[in-house]
Amino acid sequence: MKGRDRALVTTLGLGQILSWGTSFYLIAVLAGPVSRDLNWPLAWLVAGQSLALVVAGVASPYVGRWIERSGGRVVLAASSVLLAAAHVLIATSSNIALWYGAYFIFGLAMACGLYDAAFSTLGQIFGASARRSITNITLFGGLASTICWPLTAFMVENIGWRGACLVYAAIHIGIMLPLHWRILPPLASGADKAGIVAQKTAPAMTPSRGLYLLLSIMLTTAAAIASVISVHLIAILEARGLDLVMAVALGAIFGPAQVGARIVELALGRHYHPAWTLVASVLLVCLGIALLGLDGPFALIALALVFYGAGNGIYSIAKGTVPLALFGPHDYARLMGRLAFPALLAQAAAPPIVALVIEAHGAGMALNGLALVALLNCGAAIALLALTRAHRRDVI
Repeated sequence: MKGRDRALVTTLGLGQILSWGTSFYLIAVLAGPVSRDLNWPLAWLVAGQSLALVVAGVASPYVGRWIERSGGRVVLAASSVLLAAAHVLIATSSNIALWYGAYFIFGLAMACGLYDAAFSTLGQIFGASARRSITNITLFGGLASTICWPLTAFMVENIGWRGACLVYAAIHIGIMLPLHWRILPPLASGADKAGIVAQKTAPAMTPSRGLYLLLSIMLTTAAAIASVISVHLIAILEARGLDLVMAVALGAIFGPAQVGARIVELALGRHYHPAWTLVASVLLVCLGIALLGLDGPFALIALALVFYGAGNGIYSIAKGTVPLALFGPHDYARLMGRLAFPALLAQAAAPPIVALVIEAHGAGMALNGLALVALLNCGAAIALLALTRAHRRDVI
């Protein structure tokens, strides 16, 4: 990787750490202090996250078209401005309307700055050869909670939650905005040239409506499962008889498993078609959830979380590389925006639905339902692989 390309990937990677860590993961640390300080119910605060995901889902197709027209530099720079504005609004919140206003802006920032926008930008710049770069930035993104949760907690302890949000606003405006604008190439001078070369040299399938719908269903289902597990994992582990400390300790296995699987994909991914990554992802997730539902020793639960974490880790890669490999770099940003729309809506809707199931029937029933959904997604993955192989001879 050339120096300029390395700087570009590093900039996007740092952007992913801060974008995920200060928007999607922010509520995990901030909800308690804000609830205690302002006497707002936790449910009101957490609802802001669902609002943000809905807004991001609705905005994503438009963001994809914006990237196609103007390039990723403009859109990712806009995400920095939006993230800063949302943090300033949270820092000055005195009523719940301002909180929801901030999360509405967070939703727009997520659409402009999370993986889908970053993947689209890389596809536009590197064309069909963007796979390695996509994998690299997911390695950065996998560290978002590891870095930002302790950092946020430290700032809340020392300067309060309002001060922490103002610091994040300053970072987005003072550091990430200039980096995005300086390091990312403008569309005309960099992205167009690379994209045109890649489109001429890399074969792509003719977009098939059936293939697109199958891929969309798979990615949406995988996103819903990931959202449910991220919200309800501790409750599921506690239902297995673990105390809170042990449940949290086991949950920590998830992060290293996720990053480890991405490192394996980075090392070996060039040897096989990205469709195999997606198949491996859904199989590992299904296996992890199935093992999590079995009665067994502590080690079995740990193994289940390793399988699930590995599958979820490479899912983040597959959702960027599979559309690029199947349909090519032409209109890739638009395609990513359309695929993100149902996935983000599912991420917003699934956790509350599963919470109702847990309250009515227990965590075991919810886990059995998740296992069934994951198994059906395995069938869809095999169908996608078969359909892909029927169209392309390089899928072996």
